[in-house]
Amino acid sequence: MEYPPFDLYRLLDTVFKPKKGERVAVLIDLKNPEDVKDFRYLEMDGNSIQKMAHEHFYLGLKNGVMEKLGMTGGELFCYKETLGSNLDLEDKAYAPDGTVLSFEKDIYPNYDILLCISTNSATAPLTASAKIHNFRGATLHGLNEIILNSGLSVDYEEVSKRAERLRAAMSEADAIEIEFKIKGKEYQLRIELDGQVAQKSHGICRVAPDIANLPAGEVYYVPTNGEGHFPMKFEDGSIGLLTVKGARVVEAEFVEGNPKTIEEFDRRVKTDKATGFLGELGFGTELYPIANHDIQDEKAFGTFHVATGRNDHLGGDITTDKFQDKNNATHDDILFSPHKTPEIDAPTVRLYRDGKVHILYHSYRAGDFLKEVVYGEPIRN
Repeated sequence: MEYPPFDLYRLLDTVFKPKKGERVAVLIDLKNPEDVKDFRYLEMDGNSIQKMAHEHFYLGLKNGVMEKLGMTGGELFCYKETLGSNLDLEDKAYAPDGTVLSFEKDIYPNYDILLCISTNSATAPLTASAKIHNFRGATLHGLNEIILNSGLSVDYEEVSKRAERLRAAMSEADAIEIEFKIKGKEYQLRIELDGQVAQKSHGICRVAPDIANLPAGEVYYVPTNGEGHFPMKFEDGSIGLLTVKGARVVEAEFVEGNPKTIEEFDRRVKTDKATGFLGELGFGTELYPIANHDIQDEKAFGTFHVATGRNDHLGGDITTDKFQDKNNATHDDILFSPHKTPEIDAPTVRLYRDGKVHILYHSYRAGDFLKEVVYGEPIRN
């Protein structure tokens, strides 16, 4: 699939439809946030995400896009990189001129749109702060060239339409059952949904408070219960078999890789129980190329993901105060796809709705139900 060249004006105009005079800022993160002074991080090795934020967003705003949109501001601020996905941000914000500011006092109350381009996702903390200060924004963690030239170059009016078609078709579901197969053994996870209205990440963010996660293109639920087993592939390639009871991972057993990785995860879900709660179940809608970053890859059609931990930004009740250790209050997506988890097959994924059973996937290939709902006709995926 071919995409038009990345166009910051088109992206911001489509996603936000900014009003004249609205104030915008770019947020980045660094291990040492003081390295933003005089933009000296641009001369250092690494920091590819933050360098792209400077080139394509900060300079893009300054070099005409902000004026064309009728916006003001355009400043860039840096915060200390968090230790994990969706952990709360420190209040200190560092400016390139050496000024140290407060997010709560100086930034959140004084900007209408914040563009956060970071290493780890900041969707949850920014969503919580947006509700207090009534701003909107977008989180674009893990940005790379593939994402810039595909997932951020699409027409979000069309992405929104596809997400809404799937959201309506999957809304008010009773449950979803996922079959897994690994090393010749079969397992099943049943996630209860209790007829809830499905939600969508569709890239349109025009009314505050709201935070869009870009690239967008998924439909998701907040599980109400769950029972069964599912395999999880960790960052180091190790695989564990997770046992779920009462919508919470209660145990992790070693399958392959590094036993210590599985032991550490098992210890964490047993000692800080909130870390094991099933926080989300999501399904991608878009024909994006694989970017090797979950921010885009979880939106790809044919993939699905289960998330554990914090989910207050999705309308759930797993808030940061339920974790014994604040550094465990993450929202961690567990992506299942042919490229990310080739060792793990998902023979069948079923949707239970209105007394009917719909086949969503067979081994990561969308069934006719999904193809017809999202794209209007069978496609090859």
